[in-house]
Amino acid sequence: MADTPKPPDMQLQIQIDEDVANGQYANMALVNHTDTEFTLDFIYVQPQQLRAKVRSRIITSPKHMKRLMMAMQDNLQRYEAKFGPITVREDDGGVH
Repeated sequence: MADTPKPPDMQLQIQIDEDVANGQYANMALVNHTDTEFTLDFIYVQPQQLRAKVRSRIITSPKHMKRLMMAMQDNLQRYEAKFGPITVREDDGGVH
């Protein structure tokens, strides 16, 4: 039986538009899900305001959400190892 040649490794090239590269600041996030997808809304809440605006919405699959959570946990652990623990209080707002 002959060995099948392995296809060459391909490197994904990621492009980013300038307005996306500038990013959006968010100090609140809402997470919702159905059986087939997760929706993450990133929101900016201004102090002393009763209205807030969704700055970005990401819709993804449950498997990708799991991979994203693992990557976020890993990065938080590395951040805290370098800069110290992050303390979070109940009244800080944040993710719902």
